This record gives sequence, C-alpha cells and structure tokens, in this order.
Amino acid sequence: MSYVVMLVGFGLLVLLVAWLPMVLKELPLSLPIICVGLGYGAFTLSGLDAPDPMSFPKATERLTELLVIVALMGAGLKLDRPPGWRSWSITWRLLGVTMPLSILGIGLIGWCGLGLPPAAAILLGAALAPTDPVLASDIQVGPPQSGEEDEIRFSLTSEAGLNDGLAFPFVHLAVAVVLDEGSGAGWLLHWFALDVLWKLAAGIGMGWVIGKLLALATFRVPNRAKLSRTGDGFVSLGITLIAYGSTELVGGYGFVAVFVSAVALRDAERSHRYHETLHDFIEQTERLLMMVVLVLFGGTLADGLLHPLPGGGVLAVLVILFVLRPLTGWLGLWGAAMSTGEKLAIGFFGIRGMGSIYYIAFALNAADFGVQGKLWALTGLTVLLSILVHGTTVTPVMRRMDNRRRRGSGGSAAPDGESARVA
Repeated sequence: MSYVVMLVGFGLLVLLVAWLPMVLKELPLSLPIICVGLGYGAFTLSGLDAPDPMSFPKATERLTELLVIVALMGAGLKLDRPPGWRSWSITWRLLGVTMPLSILGIGLIGWCGLGLPPAAAILLGAALAPTDPVLASDIQVGPPQSGEEDEIRFSLTSEAGLNDGLAFPFVHLAVAVVLDEGSGAGWLLHWFALDVLWKLAAGIGMGWVIGKLLALATFRVPNRAKLSRTGDGFVSLGITLIAYGSTELVGGYGFVAVFVSAVALRDAERSHRYHETLHDFIEQTERLLMMVVLVLFGGTLADGLLHPLPGGGVLAVLVILFVLRPLTGWLGLWGAAMSTGEKLAIGFFGIRGMGSIYYIAFALNAADFGVQGKLWALTGLTVLLSILVHGTTVTPVMRRMDNRRRRGSGGSAAPDGESARVA
C-alpha cells in the first residue's frame, strides 16, 4: 500500500511541477516555498521516517549534485549575451570581489561568532557564499531569445552559473585542513596547485572544448545528419552528463565545465531555435528534481534538522543573508555603471539553496569535521530563510524595478523586454 501511495504522491508532484508556476505567477509566493511546506506537512502527518542527510549522506550528495548540474546547464543555455570581459563585467566583479569577501566574512562569523573549528568555519563560508542556480530561477533571465535579460537578471544568472564551481577550491581547503592538519606546509602548496589551478583550468577548458565539439556535431554536420533536426530536448541532459563526467574523470571541476559547455554551445550558433527546445527540456527536468529535493528537505525540517543549531545561530544566519551578502555585493559593484536600485537588488537576492546542501554533504562525506549537526542546522536554516524571504519578495521587487525602467524609457517596453519572471 505504501508503494501505491508513493506513486500517487509522485504523480501529484509531477502535476504541481506543471501547474503551480502559473498559479503563483502573480502571487508573492514561489514554487520552492510550496514544496518545502508540502514536505513538512507530509512527513509530519504520515509518520514516515524523514530523509535525514546524516543518515543518508551519499544519497544526499548525489541527488543534490544531479540537481545542481542540471540547473547549471539550464542557466548557461538561457544566456543570450555573448561571453566577454566587458559585457560580463558585473559577473566578474561578483565572482572576484563579492564571493571571496563572502567566504571570508561567513568563515569569521562561524569561527569567532559561533565557535566552530577553523576547518568547519571555512567549509561554512565556502558552502554558503555561492548564490544558487536552482532556487535563483525566480530571478534569472528568461528562455533563449525571449529578451528577458536586464542587468539584474543577467548578473545573477551568470554569477549563479559560475560561482558554484568557483567555491569548490575552498571546500577542498576545508577538507585538507581536517585531513592534513599538523603535517607541515606542503599540503597548502598541493591544494593551490591541484584544487585551485589545475581543477579550475580543467573545468573551464573541458567545458569549452566539449561545448564546441557538441555544437559542431549538433549544428555543423551535413544537413541530413544534422542533430538539431531531431528536435529532441533530452539531448541537453546528455550534454550535461558528458561535460560533467568527462571533466571529473580528468580531475577538473565538473560544475564549471557544465556551465561553460552550455555557454559554448550557445556561442557556436546563438540564434538557433533548437536552443529553446534544449532549454525547455532541461528546465522541466530541473523543476521536477527541485520539487523532489525540496519535499525531502521539508521532511528533514519536520524531523528536527535545525535542533543542533548553535547558540547565536539564528542571528548569524540573518547577518549572512541580509547584511553580509548585500554589503559584499555593494562592494563588488562599487563604481559600476548601474543605478543604486539595481546594485541593491543584486546584493539582496543572493539566494542560497541546493549548492550549499551539496557542498556540506560532499565535505562531510570526505572528512569528519566533528560538528556535522551544527553545519547541517546552519545550512538548513540559511536555505529555509532564503526560500521564505527571497521567495516572497522577488515578484513584487522585480515588478517594481521593471515598472521603474519602463517609466524611465518614456513608458514603452524596456529594450531588453524585461518583465518579471517567476519560474
């Protein structure tokens, strides 16, 4: 009977994937809020054993890993703007200034404010600093060629696409501190050479090569065999897995490779309508996986995920989300040719989510940090508050920003076709 009930529940979940975004479009709610609430209620009322991440560490890591790489492919396929130093200048500021300052600030809060060991504080900073490509879909650019690519949406989409992979060196640093503590300074040089230089270079290089090769196979082979003529959207999932798996095999960062491969694929044939097909399939896959993971996340909350929260943990999370991220975002955008409102929006909507959960699971599977419960509680609370606060504010805030831009352009539609989009 429980198996049949599970089938019915999964069927309802699939229907919600399709219907809820339309229902919530004009409401100050988001799909993730509904999913977490459903999970919390279902596991509370049913009495089922909750999916505690500490009881299922490998399953937690693999499920969130799959969700993140699918989201990264979707983020890369959305971007209409060609990659470049000047055209992506806001992205480079967020990656080069905002994210390192966020890691440092969160690490200090964890170490000095919450009394976490140094390695655990580094891990907390690395896990909570990146914005999330999954839960940030409410404020990302629209589908390919849709024109929904104003500076706020583009910056947050491209930042979420790259900073998940760029946080990985600091996750490895935290693991190295635990495993190599007291073994001399050689491990630090090894970490920099391998986990920073090689893995990042391999991720970028493999992603670009794979994206270009698959673009050649998709768009450039003779007409009769041209793969774009198939119209099969699930090709995007194949590209995602090839880019990720191939890069991991050579020791690179697969997260970086997936996003870069999607950008390279778009760059090879920017205006082809097949990109819409690829994007639509990967986005539907992402939404389904997201709903499953968030329902399970709601179950962990019902089972007491937040109980080990250290003293001062709530205040620390509030500072991380609503003081540190806006402040570091402002510093990263200092001097940028943007309005104050745009800078504040980019700083405020630093959404945390599935990437943070993945990093914690990955690191705790690699080493014993001694404070697993506290790390899960702090991460869970951060993700929960981000879902609640950002999910309820993104629609009204972005609608107001869009209206302001339209008024500034004389009442006509914005040049980029900016309209509030809620996935």
